[in-house]
Amino acid sequence: MASSIDQLVEQIKALQGELEAELAIRRANLNYTLQSGRVRFEQEILRAHKALRVNLARYVFNAEVVHVVTAPVIYSMIIPLVLLDIFISVYQAVCFPAYGIEKVRRSDHLIFDRYHLAYLNLLEKINCAYCSYGNGLLSYAREIAGRTEQYWCPIKHARRVIAAHEGYDAFAEFGDAEAFRNRSGKS
Repeated sequence: MASSIDQLVEQIKALQGELEAELAIRRANLNYTLQSGRVRFEQEILRAHKALRVNLARYVFNAEVVHVVTAPVIYSMIIPLVLLDIFISVYQAVCFPAYGIEKVRRSDHLIFDRYHLAYLNLLEKINCAYCSYGNGLLSYAREIAGRTEQYWCPIKHARRVIAAHEGYDAFAEFGDAEAFRNRSGKS
């Protein structure tokens, strides 16, 4: 049984590689490159992007009422997000070295590159930065929590987990006490 599961995992990894190759082709067709971590568009594409940018004043005055009314609620989430960022970063800084767990690189999860897009106005760029922060932070926190789970309780759940973290597949099966004890070294 384990061998067929291992084969499926390998097939999934191969398909993920193929998907990345196809996405790289699509990105190449959008005519941009990364040079020293900075995005570079061809001049013709850059001009076309600037022509599609919506004037900030027009963008604000044409905003739907529901967007204006809900914006304070959306942006109020910055408070718990910053608190999560502080607490999860301190947790990792203190606990991971103590347990010998490899630290998660924050910069692998929090990516701010959409400000390079000339077709976004200032408010759209701020909105994109907010979403990049929120989703990147949750990815960062999820990876920290996943590595914690991998250290303390590497046991799969009885029910299927939607979008399990990367290390989950290597966990002991639910109910397989011997595999858990062998993997964890606990007795």
